[in-house]
Amino acid sequence: MERATVIVAIDGPSGTGKSSTSKAVAAQLGLSYLDTGAQYRAITWWMVNNAIDIEDPSAIAAVAGKPDIVSGTDPSGPTITVDGTDVAGPIRTQEVTSKVSAVSAVPEVRARITELQRSIASDTESGIVVEGRDIGTTVLPDADLKIFLTASPEARAARRSGELKGADVQATREALLKRDAADSSRKTSPLAKADDAVEVDTSDLTLQQVIECVVTLVEEKRAGK
Repeated sequence: MERATVIVAIDGPSGTGKSSTSKAVAAQLGLSYLDTGAQYRAITWWMVNNAIDIEDPSAIAAVAGKPDIVSGTDPSGPTITVDGTDVAGPIRTQEVTSKVSAVSAVPEVRARITELQRSIASDTESGIVVEGRDIGTTVLPDADLKIFLTASPEARAARRSGELKGADVQATREALLKRDAADSSRKTSPLAKADDAVEVDTSDLTLQQVIECVVTLVEEKRAGK
């Protein structure tokens, strides 16, 4: 039987296991995968590289359409390039991380990246898992399945500092909460749970348990339950 194309939106704040879960679910179910956060990081990296004043929203808005951002959607090896340059490594630096919220808050940037995300999702043949912060609410409000991952600040900080090898858990927790506040309070497409999203609290779950939970939800959706 031909399986129906399924579009899955996975939202939630940093440190909830979004990326690891989304990639694993997409790989397990033979779906494409899109990390929308990487796209915002990519446009931020371009702004930094081109000496655009991050404190000036109008300067950011004026050049939001310039960089050519291309996302590869293979969950086992997602890629991202800007103007033909592989930026998968450079976009994860602290410099980009500290500036991405300011760049992402500019409406022209969100409009540009949202359009890119929608075109990638609509071109998918088998289906796609799209992860971010405003996918279920703004980017793909008609997604077949919306999942909102959440976790306690303590659990998120422990995970994130583990990923950052030796980072201070308390400092990481404060940075995460600051990022949450910026993402939740911005005027354009704030981080929010869609009304019809399934909330999954990952605080006390292993990554494998979260993956199994989401895979089950997607399979039920595919089966028309």
